Amino acid sequence: MMKLAEKYKVPIVTTSDTTSVLVAAIVSFLNVELAPRITRHGVLVEVYGEGILLLGDSGVGKSETAIELVKRGHRLIADDAVEIRKVSNKTLVGSAPANIRHCIELRGIGIINARRIFGMGSVKITEKIDLVIALESWDPEKVYDRMGMENEYTELLGNKLPMLTIPVKPGRNLAIIIEVAAMNNRQKKMGYNAAQELLHNLGMDVVPTTPEIKEEWDSFS
Repeated sequence: MMKLAEKYKVPIVTTSDTTSVLVAAIVSFLNVELAPRITRHGVLVEVYGEGILLLGDSGVGKSETAIELVKRGHRLIADDAVEIRKVSNKTLVGSAPANIRHCIELRGIGIINARRIFGMGSVKITEKIDLVIALESWDPEKVYDRMGMENEYTELLGNKLPMLTIPVKPGRNLAIIIEVAAMNNRQKKMGYNAAQELLHNLGMDVVPTTPEIKEEWDSFS
């Protein structure tokens, strides 16, 4: 076989793994490498184990918020350009292009390397996307959600992801807000909704307005 492989220039790969283990590893690798993908302008961070994708116009404060989160012990995955891959019908995984990995652009300072400044524990190569947060400049004419009863969603590569819109204005600590959003999103995935509990304690009827809210309310009640 080796002689024929050399004659016809066919590569031969050997491994000490069993066939089933090797095939499973190859399939897993191909599922990631051949997955549909897009690149979005934004920031991806891991906060309390939740993958948070920050979106918004240039200059709204995404990178500054990421730096504050990294200083608070969370981890940076990608800044400016986020490569998003659809590894399954329920899972999206984000990473940074290899040529800008671990780098953050800060206006007035320039490019910094988060891994060099904050250490290896401050960065991560890939992370599942659990929540999308859109940062936008505060609009006094716009009515923002203050109860959190209705869940907003966005679609990426055909997958539906929960989404929050957070207004930005001087004096708001976005890092703390995003930390709370990450923990609250985890609670909702576990079937708990603080707004529904509050209305229930006040003796007010909760009228589900979408199938998703009805499903959450049924599991809560």
